[in-house]
Order: sequence, then structure tokens, then C-alpha cells
Amino acid sequence: MMYPNMDTTFHTTHMTAPALHPSSDIRARLDAVDVVRGIIMIIMALDHTRDYFGDPSASPTNLATTTTALFLTRWITHFCAPVFFLLTGTGAYLALRRRSVAELSRFLVTRGLWLIVLELTVFRFILQFNVDYRVTVLTVLWALGWSMIALAALIRLPVAVVTAFGVAMIVTHNLLDLIGPAQLGAAGPLGMLGPLMFFLHSPSVLSANPNFFVFAAYPLIPWIGVTAVGFGLGRMYDWSNERRRRVLLRAGGALVVAFIALRFANIYGDPVAWTTQKNTILTVLSFLNTNKYPPSLLFLLMTLGPALLLLGAFDAGIPRMLRPALIIGRVPLFYFLAHFTLIHLLTVVVVLARFGSAHWAFESPSMDNFPFTRPPGWPVSLPVTYAIWATVVIALYPLCRWFAALRARRKDWWLSYL
Repeated sequence: MMYPNMDTTFHTTHMTAPALHPSSDIRARLDAVDVVRGIIMIIMALDHTRDYFGDPSASPTNLATTTTALFLTRWITHFCAPVFFLLTGTGAYLALRRRSVAELSRFLVTRGLWLIVLELTVFRFILQFNVDYRVTVLTVLWALGWSMIALAALIRLPVAVVTAFGVAMIVTHNLLDLIGPAQLGAAGPLGMLGPLMFFLHSPSVLSANPNFFVFAAYPLIPWIGVTAVGFGLGRMYDWSNERRRRVLLRAGGALVVAFIALRFANIYGDPVAWTTQKNTILTVLSFLNTNKYPPSLLFLLMTLGPALLLLGAFDAGIPRMLRPALIIGRVPLFYFLAHFTLIHLLTVVVVLARFGSAHWAFESPSMDNFPFTRPPGWPVSLPVTYAIWATVVIALYPLCRWFAALRARRKDWWLSYL
């Protein structure tokens, strides 16, 4: 996600512009990428605040028990991961402005490996505030790291081929839903490749040892596809403003229409069909309730379509009220680690204030108690969760602004790792 003066999502604002474009024009183009990334990073914090302060037993997507507000709180955060992976691929293409293909490929491998190490060490500690490794959940940094490593190989191909590969992966990977674990076993028709394919396509337990439980929440196949498509998207930023804006808006609208049509048909694209519920609101929620783990074709159409519309809309300019999102979008890895740290620290403070001891906030002995053990009567209400989320984002904004300014004026090597 990073190279000199940039982070692991290829922050783009400070890239050197080609001679044929004025630098201000290039900066305006890339601000749209940063602001969309910043918006989804802000929304992302809502879901993670709910992870710590909400009720883990109340599934937001279980229509039999959820509320409309809880469902929509979870649904809006579905946009975060797809946009993050898409724009990582876009940033990789834009990095070709100052790197050769061979240099970029090496960079993707090294930074991908760095993210995997970060997931297993620093990020795991931030999530759980312990180092016992009784429970390890491999999440977005794990998948992003492997996606960058895969992209390191793909970028040696023509951009059109990379894009087609990503589209094909997104469109066809739900065919693997038809193949169950029995067929993928060592004795099945796919032999030893079976378990690997199951791991790449579905969330999987990598170690079931109760003293060393490892769960991969983000299967790699769909996310590699999204990153590859994002690489192809980057080529649009070589086009004229008018042409790029027109194509982004049309493509985004087409994906939204495709989602509605394919979801309505209930034939393909998601492992769970939508159904008519007891009232109109629940029926609409059923229609929107697509699968994230792994991200189905319909899930990606539902989220990437509006993302392209936003990129097209902001290509014409960034409203002043979204300048904070632009700043956050320029330092996404720094914000990502900082917001989890702050949310967990707030959890410690609240647990200590309510129960007189904070030991629960440092304990995660099982998946049922991940990322920490909830004390009896722990969950807070949804409005309070929203208030905590707003507090976290507002508190982090000055820190992000300071760090963005620091990186703009200094070239210290360690800054590239944040």
C-alpha cells in the first residue's frame, strides 16, 4: 500500500504529473480518488465501533431478529471493503507514472508481504490487546496483501487483460458455490487442490486448535478480482476529464441496473435468494441482503456501482464539506490503525468505568469472545454507538491532518510504512 511519500493504498495526491498535464489538473483528478477513499474509511469506523460496543449475538442481517436501523447500519458499511480494494488497484496503475513495471511489481510484492506481517503482529495486537495468539482472525490487511502480490504478477500483462481477468473472476467465482467441501476434499475430483480452492473462495478455519485458533475471514479470489479491475480503472485517469466522467457515470449506472435486474431474477450471483417478507420494508432488506463472506457478484455490483458514480461526481470537484474526508483518504493506513486503537482504548475506559476492572478488554480466548470478552450487560444502544463513532472520527481528524502534512514535507523512510 505504500511507496515514498505514499501508503499502502497508493495515496496519489503527491505524484509527479506527466508533462502533458498541468499539475493542478492531475491533483484535481486524483482528489476524487482520495475523497471517495476517505468517505469509506469514515463509514468503516461505524462498523468497527459497533463490533466493540454492540451486541455480537444480534446479527444485523438476520431478518428474523434485526431492526431496520441495525440492518442499514451494517449495510452502509458493506461499501467499504470493495471500494478499498478497487482503489488499491487504481493506485497501483497510477504508480506507473513514476515506476517501471518491474519496479512496481517488486514494490507490490514487498508491500503486500508487509501488510501480511502487519496483520499478524501489530494489527492483531490492536484488535485484541494481547499477544497470546489463542485466536487470530485474518481480515482485510491479509487479503489486501495477497491481492497486491497477485497484482504484482498480473501487471506484466496488458492492462486490458488484467481488467478482463478481474471481471471474469468477479463474475464467475459464484460458480464455486455449487461445489461443497465434500467435492473439494483430498479424495474428491479435485484432489489436493480442493482444500486450497475452498480456502481461496470461502472463509475458512486454518487451525482449529483451541490454544491456537486461526480463522481466515477474507477469502482471496473475489478480492484479487476487485483489485485487478481497479488497476484497469486507473487507466481512465489518463483520459480527458469529460471522457472519464462520462464513462464513470455510465459504468456506475450500468452496474446498479445490473444488480437490480440480476437480483430480481434470483437465478445467479448470490448464494442466498431474496424472498418476500411479512412487510415491504423487510422485503426490501431481503433484496439488499447480499453475501460479503465471500463477496458475491451481487454484493460487488451493489457496492461498486455507486462507488463509480461517486468517482464520476467528484471528478468535477470536491465540495468543501468533504475536505476532512479528503485528508483522511490521503492517510488511510494510518487512519485504519489509529481508529481501531482509539476504539479499543475507549472500550477499556468504558469497561473500567462501568465494572471497576478492565481485564475483559484484554481477553479474547475464543471466537465467541473476539475481539474481546464482553462483560455481562455490555452492549450499548445503537444511538450511543453512533455517538461514539462520531467522537472517534472527530478526534482522529486533527491527527490525520497533522500526519498528512508531515508526510508532505518530509521524506523519512519510516513514513512510507504508515
